[in-house]
Amino acid sequence: MTDPDYIPVTAAVIEKDGRILIARRKSPFMGHNWEFPGGKMEDNETLEECLKREIREELGIDIAVGGLISSRKHVLNCQSAIMLYAYHAEYLHGEIVLNDHDEIAWVLPGDLRKYSFPDPDWLVVQDILK
Repeated sequence: MTDPDYIPVTAAVIEKDGRILIARRKSPFMGHNWEFPGGKMEDNETLEECLKREIREELGIDIAVGGLISSRKHVLNCQSAIMLYAYHAEYLHGEIVLNDHDEIAWVLPGDLRKYSFPDPDWLVVQDILK
């Protein structure tokens, strides 16, 4: 399922009450852009397990992972390339704690265009709006 030349990375498009959760990274990595939270898959982990773990670590909440929205290869720089797997996800429970982000927003799908996303996440936005 995964390409050995690309690091498998997951992203959650978390939906609640018709809105989608986006988060802005604390670190200057990717220019403080907004993103769909998620992260790198660890050994002996499925993509779905990775996504649940990453969301628990980054935001302190539990999600139900739904269907795959898209999977796309993206070269970040000459030494790093990812395969981004974006999934629909449903917020289940827990209070959001910002561990890796400095801000979150629940936005209507049509308003996603108003935010600055890094290229891989921008492609996910385009897939959501299709």
